[in-house]
Amino acid sequence: MTATDRSSPQDARGVLVWYRAVAAEEFWEGDILDVEVGGEQVLLVSAIGEPIRAFQGICPHQEILLVDGSWDEDRGTLVCAGHAWEFDLQRGIGINPAGCALYEFPVRIAADAIEVGVPQDGERHYRRCNGA
Repeated sequence: MTATDRSSPQDARGVLVWYRAVAAEEFWEGDILDVEVGGEQVLLVSAIGEPIRAFQGICPHQEILLVDGSWDEDRGTLVCAGHAWEFDLQRGIGINPAGCALYEFPVRIAADAIEVGVPQDGERHYRRCNGA
């Protein structure tokens, strides 16, 4: 994927570079999609009736791809394939265990594409949580 806007304004995370993740027409309501943008593994989420969100694509527990888990599009929840950790992907928080949160990337729709903003702060944008 290539950057689409290198002169992005700052948000609370610093300067963002926006990357095209997927064509808007290819990502439907109720879908999840694993993409790599700007060196980050990202899970795009389109929960029913909710705006598109982008979270770290790796489980904060065992570093397994979240997209490989069981996605319940009606509830907006995902159960990780590794050890059955459950996440509310409408808010990016852990249900089981509670208290765990996924890193969230900013998202925008520009022209015909869904873009993900990656902060240019030299950090890895990934949260870890210990087992419950």
